[in-house]
Amino acid sequence: MKNMLDIKTKAVAVNIRNKREKLNYTQEYLSVKLGISQNAYSKIELGYTKITVERLFQIADILETELIDLINTKKAEAAA
Repeated sequence: MKNMLDIKTKAVAVNIRNKREKLNYTQEYLSVKLGISQNAYSKIELGYTKITVERLFQIADILETELIDLINTKKAEAAA
């Protein structure tokens, strides 16, 4: 169970990174928009930081995407 949760958490992080890169946004840009350090944002994309639902909504808003696109783990697993 824990392993599957880790895999899904990493998949969400991959989706966030892929969407950010598709928009040509930098980690620095997102970190400023979120009011956190670039290092803290980097940890989100690496899946090291557990994020709240509120933070996930903020990221989706900045990335101009639907929340479901970020949490669709099958999409990230297929790209891997």
